[in-house]
Parts: sequence; C-alpha cells; structure tokens
Amino acid sequence: MTDILISEYFSGYTSYPIIDVRSPGEFDKGHMVGAYNIPLFTNAQRAHVGTVYKQQGPDEAMDLGLKYVTPKLNWFVEQASLVAPDQKAVVHCWRGGMRSHAFAKHLEENGFRDVKVIEKGYKAYRNWVLNSFSVPVHLRVIGGYTGSGKTKILNCLRDEGCQVIDLEGLACHKGSVFGSIGEEKQPTVEQFENNLFDQWRGLDFNRPVFIEDESHNIGSVKIPMALYEKMRAATVYFLDISKEERAWALVGEYAGIEDDLLEKGILRITKRLGGLVTKEALEALKKKDYFTVAMRTLNYYDKAYWKGVQKRSSHKIVYYKLDGCDPVRNASFIRQYMEM
Repeated sequence: MTDILISEYFSGYTSYPIIDVRSPGEFDKGHMVGAYNIPLFTNAQRAHVGTVYKQQGPDEAMDLGLKYVTPKLNWFVEQASLVAPDQKAVVHCWRGGMRSHAFAKHLEENGFRDVKVIEKGYKAYRNWVLNSFSVPVHLRVIGGYTGSGKTKILNCLRDEGCQVIDLEGLACHKGSVFGSIGEEKQPTVEQFENNLFDQWRGLDFNRPVFIEDESHNIGSVKIPMALYEKMRAATVYFLDISKEERAWALVGEYAGIEDDLLEKGILRITKRLGGLVTKEALEALKKKDYFTVAMRTLNYYDKAYWKGVQKRSSHKIVYYKLDGCDPVRNASFIRQYMEM
C-alpha cells in the first residue's frame, strides 16, 4: 500500500479502478467520475460513528466502527474483486485517513497486488478540480437568443473535430424555465463540477475551445467561478437569427411534449411576460399553436438575454447575421470565422 498525490493519480494511475469508500450519501453528493462506491459505513452508521466521536472520543468511535465493519469484511473483498479483477486499485475516502488506509490494507491482506491510497483523499481531488479552471484557455463563446440552436451547433463542431464543452448537456438543463423538460435529473453542483472537470482535463489548451454563453446558474447548478469569469471576459460571437426562425426551431424541439409541462413553464414567468402575453400564450397552447407560444415567450427571453449581453464591453461582442437555424451550416460558418 502506497500513498499517492492526486497529481500522480492523473499522470499514471487513471487506468486503475478507483474505489471510493465513503458513505453512499457522500458519494451521491459528489464523486470522481468513474469511481466505484464500496462504502465502509451506511449513511446512518457514519452519522452514528461521528456522534460517538464527538460525544465520547476517538477510541469509542473506533470500536463502534469496527463493530459495523467486521461483518462486511468478506463483502469488501468480493466487491473490490469485481471492480478490480487485476487486483490493482486506487482507494480514497474524504481526507485519505483511516477509512481508506484500513480498506487498502484489508485488500492487500486478501491478495490484492497493488493498492494505492490518494493522499488527502477526495478533498485533494476537489481542490484539484476547482484549481484546474484557472488555467489559461482560448475560449470561443457562442452567443445568441433562445432558439438559435447553439447546443446543436456545438454538437456539429464536435463532430468536425473541434474542442467543445457543452455546459447545458453536463447540467442536464437548457437554461430556461422550460430547460428541465425532456432532461434527466440534474447533478448536484459538486458533481456537475466533477463531470465538467473530466472533460476539461482532456482539452488541448493550445487550441480553441468552443462553449455556449451562459448565465452563472444553469438550472440548479453553477458554473465554477474561475471558468465563468473567463467566459465573461472572452469575446462573444453573437448569432443574430430572426425571431420567426427561432420560434419554428423551438416548435420542432418542444412540440409533442406534454402540454401541462409547457403550461407550468409559462405560468412560472407570468410576472415577466405580463398578464396579457401570458393569456395569449396559454390560449395558443390550448389550440396547440406552438409557434405563437414560442413567439410570445421569446419576447421575454430576448429582452433578458440582451440585457445580459449589454453588460459586456461593446468591443467584446461580434455580431453575425445568419439566415436560419440550420446547425450544420451555422457550425461550418462558425468554424470558418472563429477557430483561428
């Protein structure tokens, strides 16, 4: 058993299965991408051990921990063997302390050939994640009103070999009150950062990175501040597409989805739309006139996005007038003018 720094893990041990021995609750809040959770304690057991530690002391907490762990010793080896059949693994807990070292020692005593423990554990990993977004990067920020097809453009750019970070894809949210429709449950803020880092660390920072202009919040998650500040400082390439074209694009995206979900979204922004516009949008929805629904709601979103754009320095905004929302054509245009 050998302790390794988190930098050593990323430079030489990422091929080893990584075993996270923290409780399920800790793991669910945030974990290293690809890690396997083999918890020493259940959530309730961890809470109990913590309480005993505070109220009675470390020796009593250790005795209680052993009581909980002992019946599961064989199970630990069985589970570890399933995820690491070559009997090589990297183990971590929260701070690289007793839990991870005890687990690693147990694996070695039961036939594992090479077990590493991450020094300072998941906490070291989290520091590494957040610090990584401070490195210099050549961002190409794609802006444009709602319905411009920015995410589809990013996907096309990725298909063409460009470096892309799809923040909305990672966030499982499209960034509006309708943004959760058709998406999976959003990750926690912590897990969003971890998932983002997993893509971030694979980038070549000597080449441009395409990313969509976003608010700091995407649904319930937040863009790491170091990255968000870079996005705000970068030039925005604003795709100017007519409202009618964008409305039809939104019809293609949202028509057919349960109307009650669209109704809930409209009602959530009633104060911002105004009573009359809200009424018109809801009446159009009842008639399944999705184009009118899109046109009415875009009144609000266009104003809100434009307000955000105006907070940037004028010399940091480049406008491109485009004829429509064809993502393949627009991606080719973007690559031609922005990849340099």
